[in-house]
Amino acid sequence: MSESLADMPVNEKDEAKSLWFPEAGACEVRSETIGGPAANELLVEMLYSGISRGTESLVFNGLIPASENERMRCPFMGGSFDFPVKYGYSAVGTVLRGAPELIGRAVFCLHPHQDRFLVGRSAVTCLPSGLPPERAVLGANMETALNIGWDAGILPGDRVAVFGAGVVGALVAYIASRIVGTEVALIDRNAQREQLAGALGIPFVHAERIGGEFDVLINASGNADALGQALDHAGQEARIVEASWHGSRQASLPLGGAFHSKRLSIVSSQVGSVPPGQRARWSYGRRMSKALELLRDDRLDALISGETPFDRIAEAYGTVIGDPDTLCHRIQY
Repeated sequence: MSESLADMPVNEKDEAKSLWFPEAGACEVRSETIGGPAANELLVEMLYSGISRGTESLVFNGLIPASENERMRCPFMGGSFDFPVKYGYSAVGTVLRGAPELIGRAVFCLHPHQDRFLVGRSAVTCLPSGLPPERAVLGANMETALNIGWDAGILPGDRVAVFGAGVVGALVAYIASRIVGTEVALIDRNAQREQLAGALGIPFVHAERIGGEFDVLINASGNADALGQALDHAGQEARIVEASWHGSRQASLPLGGAFHSKRLSIVSSQVGSVPPGQRARWSYGRRMSKALELLRDDRLDALISGETPFDRIAEAYGTVIGDPDTLCHRIQY
């Protein structure tokens, strides 16, 4: 090339295109104007982004309760959950302008689906060597799974049950299975998810065939019935982690039976906060860097269930988000 990315002209009123939800169940691509990067800002051109089906489905269908509107905002979100809203948090792109040492580098950012965007330098994390950008769209999901593992307090030798073989559940089971001596079961009602579990080297159990008791049980299914199953299969003083977020949907729990006599604990996990046990040493930046490092396993490509070009995503989004077989759907720019 005769000129570097740093030397390439960039229109100070450059146009960007982004995916918006104008109302529940609808989406469209809109144009917006972005300027050149200010001091400590970067201009990033998107390579890929990932659709996080669980949370994005709640946003797309207008199921974010008003009480959680502020807490559930993601970085660089546009609009509000009352619609219209621009949402998403799994962006992988190349730095076009800004800090000279970052120009041309592939980076991960918690940004909505948009072909070009401006962010502060601290908002991006460079991809580690050996991680292809195509797989890096799993970064936010792996960060969530890592946080869940910390909240669960999984120890060597524990019997661990993970309910829900979606992207986050599979990644939680993947992490747990690599702790020495653990016995991990990835549980789902969809028998087809056994193939995914096998690709990741994790034993699969159909939800109707669970046997025995577990030390740690994690619900990443988004289904309250699975949380009830976790209570039924929890050992004495076992720890149950609710990693799903149900939005405005109600969940009921069977807290009779042996719940009290077994002294069971139910705790929530949410990636917005680093758990207290790690907080003194782990910043958000360190946690994201570690999440991206953990994605350098080729087997994790099994979590990408499809890909759509950005110029066709407005038409395809509803079908993608509504398909129960969707894992992480990748958008190509």
